[in-house]
Amino acid sequence: MSAGYKKGSAIFSGFRALGLYSNHLSHVVRYHKKHQEFYVVTAVGKCFHTYNVKKLGIVAVSNALPEDIAYLAADRMLVFVAHGARVTAFAKNKEAVHTYVGHEADVHLLLPFGDHVISVDRDNTVIIWDVDSEEEYLQITFDKTTFEVSAIMHPSTYLNKILLGSSQGGLQLWNIKSNKLLYSFSGWGSGVTALQQTPAVDVVGVGLTSGHIIIHNIKYDESLMKFQQDWGPVTAISFRTDGHPIMAVGSPLGHIGLWDLEDKKLIGQMRDAHSTAIAGLTFLHSEPLLITNGADNAIRVWIFDAPGGGGRLLRCRMGHSAPPTKIQHHGQNGQQILSAGQDGTLQSFSTVHERFNKSLGHGSINKKKSKKKGLKYDALKLPAITTFASETARQSDWDGIVACHRGYVTATSWNYQKTSMGAHKLEPERFGKNRALNVHATAVDITSCGNFVVVALSSGHIDVYNMQSGFHRGHYGQDKAHDGPVRGVSVDGLNQLTVSVGADKLLKVWKFKSKELVHSAVLSASPAASLLHRDSGMLAISLDDFTINILDMETRRVVRKFCGHRGQINDMTFSPDGRWLITAAMDCTIRTWDLPTGCLVDCFLVDAAVISVTMSPTGDFLASSHVDSLGIYLWSNNTLCSMVSLRPLPSDYEPTVVTLPGSCPVEDDEDDEEDSPSEEMIEYISPEQLDERLVTLSLLPDSRWKNLLHLDIIKVQTNKPKQPPKVAKAAPFFIPTVAGLVPQFAVSEGNSAEDQSKVVNFGVLAQKSSFYVKLEEACISNDYAAPVQLLKGMGPSAIDSELRGLAPDVGGAVEVMQSFLRMVGSMLDSKRDFDLAQAYLALFLKLHLRMISQEPELMGEAWKVSERLKETWTNMQTMFNQSLCLLAYTKSALL
Repeated sequence: MSAGYKKGSAIFSGFRALGLYSNHLSHVVRYHKKHQEFYVVTAVGKCFHTYNVKKLGIVAVSNALPEDIAYLAADRMLVFVAHGARVTAFAKNKEAVHTYVGHEADVHLLLPFGDHVISVDRDNTVIIWDVDSEEEYLQITFDKTTFEVSAIMHPSTYLNKILLGSSQGGLQLWNIKSNKLLYSFSGWGSGVTALQQTPAVDVVGVGLTSGHIIIHNIKYDESLMKFQQDWGPVTAISFRTDGHPIMAVGSPLGHIGLWDLEDKKLIGQMRDAHSTAIAGLTFLHSEPLLITNGADNAIRVWIFDAPGGGGRLLRCRMGHSAPPTKIQHHGQNGQQILSAGQDGTLQSFSTVHERFNKSLGHGSINKKKSKKKGLKYDALKLPAITTFASETARQSDWDGIVACHRGYVTATSWNYQKTSMGAHKLEPERFGKNRALNVHATAVDITSCGNFVVVALSSGHIDVYNMQSGFHRGHYGQDKAHDGPVRGVSVDGLNQLTVSVGADKLLKVWKFKSKELVHSAVLSASPAASLLHRDSGMLAISLDDFTINILDMETRRVVRKFCGHRGQINDMTFSPDGRWLITAAMDCTIRTWDLPTGCLVDCFLVDAAVISVTMSPTGDFLASSHVDSLGIYLWSNNTLCSMVSLRPLPSDYEPTVVTLPGSCPVEDDEDDEEDSPSEEMIEYISPEQLDERLVTLSLLPDSRWKNLLHLDIIKVQTNKPKQPPKVAKAAPFFIPTVAGLVPQFAVSEGNSAEDQSKVVNFGVLAQKSSFYVKLEEACISNDYAAPVQLLKGMGPSAIDSELRGLAPDVGGAVEVMQSFLRMVGSMLDSKRDFDLAQAYLALFLKLHLRMISQEPELMGEAWKVSERLKETWTNMQTMFNQSLCLLAYTKSALL
């Protein structure tokens, strides 16, 4: 990294992750006695989230760990997390308070056990830890060939005992206090996948890899019931405790089976509860609520309140089950982010709260048929969305989102307010019903009015459709707009021009209404994508040679060229004011380009390549989606809340890695002393005067000098009596004060009453002020800085009094008045405090104009000041004219 530059990003800081709710690990349910509320804890990568069951609102996000979480467990006080060969205990759902180190292999099972926690690793070693001291209490090692631990539980009321299940099918009951094997159960010839305590004492539910569920009495080693599901191994078991003898069993296909333990039969099926395997399911204690989670990134709460025993969905939190392909802010408030995923769904995530999230569902060719048959079995369901465009102008009247699908020629409309697929499928008639052609939609854009949509195809055609009716409204070009696939299409903010870029290396500008070609240009390389900032008229074009061109739509010329990426540019986004262009590429960098200066001002690396980026319309957040990541990551804009110095980065700048929000930062052993020069260089202290040739104004408020000429009028208006005079009350004791901007008490010298004479001393009345004395001294030393500083510290009334006191008839002198004019002249020569010099001179002339005309010395000095004033104003007028002329030229001239 270059010396003197800040590590990481100067503009963006990691804020939080959106759309991450669950992974393949089972959740944990906790009960808070004080709040009298249930909480569900789910693992998400390197951290875990805590939600309240009542509203599924997020309560806490834990601090990140250096490795992915492998198992979750919790007791009343702590949440235990296995990661790698370590176990970490978290307090308050956030802070790591204990770490247990001693395993030589990865830990995959945990069980809180009173003051102890039990962990099992892949080498089949069971270690019992003391929670507070973090010391090893007991270690048990099993032979993998005969007993490989695959499940663990504590039978209710069995003191100091745990039940272990093995992948060979056997069970073992151990007393961990005495370190004795109490009993071995022969098993059922199939590996144990789940162990769960039933509401009855001595009875446990055992789930097997064969799909069998055994209700077994461990006191008498007797199987009470045996069930079998046809959906594969049992992934989770839970029992209702609200008076209904129901058992719920999870499967790898995402189905849940409901079994009646009294009638010993299957009473219900919850098919497709999740699109992936059921990772965990838990009935809340004494409530008809079932909580499930799966690897499809969803948490669902089901309620059993209908006759027949089936559950209905009460509330859920779900994100993408496959990585997003395209994200984009929706609307102008920056609070909703539309996201299309490889799972084929279109979803909206809120940056404010999860309850505002929306799922617009999965695209389907025939909505009615898919509703009847179920979308999972619909052979005509649409493939994943590759790109889309959205507009809020008419979204309350008709559809406002149009999407292109992978390998599909038809573009689909979506309705944000109805949170569903829209009414139209936009497909040109030229292809007929022959969908076997290798033609697909590549780019789309909606006009700012929300009435029209432009769809570009891989065949080179560009078609226009009406959003309200879905009717075809024409196409660009005689036959085709481009000879190859169209890579990007955009419409300007006034529906005047449409610009398209194609694989034929051509950029074409069309009239939107008449469809005629008005401009064509050849690009240096084949374009990959384009993006138009409608307010500024700047079009960004990413090329296949990893460079970016910026085209001015008004002049239709390339005004900027940026190079520096070392991989394919995946996405681009403009800042709201159009000043920055933020680009993301396969080289794992996010770069910020400053368009006015044409420089790279920020660059940082991320762990995984960015697939899509979008900048909030309010400029507060940058959102990014990454390869193999289900979430959307928010980066806060530091320039909105602090001063950030954006200096151009050199061509050899080496960016550093910034961890994604919610990830554990990598420890850096290097000293941070290298960053100190950067902080010093960022701080800029402005000098009092930038250049001796420039006129500099004072930093005083206008009230200190602007009203000097009208002070007498202000005094008359403020001193008008508002009501008749009243007899004054007995005045209290007041300490006399000295006039000035800062109130000061007049401290007496302490003379006694006898020493004070009752005869008036007229010498005291004629005492000279500090300003008067400084003017006299400056007349000799020719240094007028001191009297100027005194005047700058006075208020308007004090300045008026001081200037009146310079006249000879009130105790002043002509020499002092001459010195004041020289002071004004020195201020004009130095070109500092130019506004104060004008105000002081104007007041002085108003008060003493007759005296100046009668005294030759004063007339001579006033003439010198007048000449300096005229020369200064002439220079300023020349500079103003030059600046205005240059500004007018840059506005009107074609560069």
